[in-house]
Amino acid sequence: MGSRKAVPRRNHFGKLWRKACDTAGIKGLHFHALRHTGKTLAAATGASTKELMTRMGHSTARAALIYQHAGAERERLIGDAVSAFVERARQQDHGPDGRAGGTRG
Repeated sequence: MGSRKAVPRRNHFGKLWRKACDTAGIKGLHFHALRHTGKTLAAATGASTKELMTRMGHSTARAALIYQHAGAERERLIGDAVSAFVERARQQDHGPDGRAGGTRG
């Protein structure tokens, strides 16, 4: 088998992270901030809470919900999707009771 390097221990990782940031010319970037950004971006894709839990390794929905920020852009996308849904329903044939075809009360 090929040789693999061991995963650095937690107490050694910080030193490696700071060295990598220095090499890249990045100051003040904490690894946790990078993780938070990645999780927030994953949540912004519209992934379900369960999908986010799996991706993030969380065992509770509460932990995953932290990253599901309600942003103005997402609010607009949701509003547009609801409007499109209503418009499609309005364009369907309506029965004598005024309901869209295939729906029941």
